[in-house]
Amino acid sequence: MAVSKGGGRIKAGNFLPAVVLLAAVALPAHLLAQATSTSPSTELRTGSGQAYPAKTVRVINPFAPGGGLDLVLRPTLQKMGESLKQGFVVDNRPGAAGAIGTELGAKSPPDGYTLIGATTGTITINPSTYVKLPYDPVRDLAPITSIGSASFVLVTHPSLAARNVRELVALAKRRPGELTLGSPGYGGINHVGGEYFSQLTGIRLVHVPFKGSMPMLTDIIGGHVMLAFDSIQATLPHIRAGKLRAMGIAAEKRSSIAPEIPTVAESGGPAMMLASWYGLLAPAGTPREIILKLHAEVVKALALPDLRERFVSTGIEPVGSTPDQFAAAIREDITRWAKVVRAANIRAE
Repeated sequence: MAVSKGGGRIKAGNFLPAVVLLAAVALPAHLLAQATSTSPSTELRTGSGQAYPAKTVRVINPFAPGGGLDLVLRPTLQKMGESLKQGFVVDNRPGAAGAIGTELGAKSPPDGYTLIGATTGTITINPSTYVKLPYDPVRDLAPITSIGSASFVLVTHPSLAARNVRELVALAKRRPGELTLGSPGYGGINHVGGEYFSQLTGIRLVHVPFKGSMPMLTDIIGGHVMLAFDSIQATLPHIRAGKLRAMGIAAEKRSSIAPEIPTVAESGGPAMMLASWYGLLAPAGTPREIILKLHAEVVKALALPDLRERFVSTGIEPVGSTPDQFAAAIREDITRWAKVVRAANIRAE
């Protein structure tokens, strides 16, 4: 296998609210049985009579190499390539909170040879935060599957005079507008999730955007910003080192890799679910047969023990939702986040 930044080739032989729905449909038994029983020799033929895929498939990642979506896409596509005996190329096209790469994918030919990696932000939050988004996630894209979902943790600086979410909310109400909320960027899932928490609890926080998760966490560890929501993968090493305090995980249940962290609800806060999902889509108009074949291949890959262990060990819950389930969850998430964005008056440039 050869992988390179900006165009990594992965070759054969050589990963309640709508976010809860995406996690709840993880690898249903009938889908798992269907995927694992599919014969490798079964061929899907296109209108031209060629077996699909008959050539390399390009998968656009609208973010830079090495990010969360990249870490989910590449191992999943490797397994798909091994199964389909065909190459996949990851084409990283970052910029404009994922809008540049997503637009490129949406406007590509709907022939199954260009796919789009997607996240909560690019598909369900950008439509509300951007006044003129160059793509419509419902009209211009065809959902294939949600590959995985990663829950977020509410973390604070250890010096903050609050030991749990209940005490944090009480402190914020005594000091309205004094506590700072960090995020890796204006209008992203971390920012919108923090505003969602503020709306649920009736508190007022001062948003401080950064250019990425790492500088944000560095400033919280340094005591310059007081709190943030970020993925369990990014925060857990700092939590266990005592550099950050975990107030609660914004999920329905505790994480299997950090069972010592209570949920936000268990910590005295609202029943709050906040996660970033990673999915795979195609341009609208892509033949249904191709969509279903790709979905089955993702489910088959997620059933492999080594890939499941790789994901679960880093806090990613394998999903494998059907195209219809994924489409329904996307529509629900768009509606859900639009309400939060309007109430917080969040507008991206």
